This record gives sequence, structure tokens and C-alpha cells, in this order.
Amino acid sequence: MAMSSILKADDIKKALDAFKVADSFNHKKFFEMVGLKAKSADDVKKVFHLLDADHSGFIEEEELKFVLKCFATDGRDLTDKETKTFLQAADKDGDGKIGVDEFAALVYE
Repeated sequence: MAMSSILKADDIKKALDAFKVADSFNHKKFFEMVGLKAKSADDVKKVFHLLDADHSGFIEEEELKFVLKCFATDGRDLTDKETKTFLQAADKDGDGKIGVDEFAALVYE
């Protein structure tokens, strides 16, 4: 399944363009711009599973770095600072990774 089967390609492109510059990524604005905030819980879970590249049931820090490339192949890598900020925002139990419930909570916050 591709991200474009869940979200509109135009919305993905606009969101990626908005965060092209290093250290500009804001997960709240990004999730809103791609239309994820307006999606059902099932669709948010589908997106989570696409981001969980190793299918471990968690999005780890290394996977977060490439999160924008999961939305479109021309997405950039997140900087180390952006990756750590994103992880801290989502990782409510402090285990160093993001579970599906933590991801959903982050999307809808």
C-alpha cells in the first residue's frame, strides 16, 4: 500500500514543499497539511504501519529520520535535531520508540 492511497498526492507534495529546509519540520503542521488529522483512526494506523519500515510494531529513531521519504520518494531526511524532537513529542512512555497508540495521539493532538 502506498501513502497516496490514503492521502491526496497534492496534499503530500504541498506539505513536503513546506518543510524542504533543514530544521523546519513541525509534526503538527505536517500532519495537518497532509490531511492525516482529518483521517479515521484506521487510516492513521495504516500510515503508522507504512512508517514502521522494519515491521517491529514501533517506529524507532532510525525510521523517523526517513519519515518524509515514506510520504514521497523525493522527501528529505530529517536532521538529527528534528528526529529527536519528533521522537520526544511522541514517546510518552520513554522507551525510545513510538507505538501505534502514541503515534495516533500525536496525530490528533
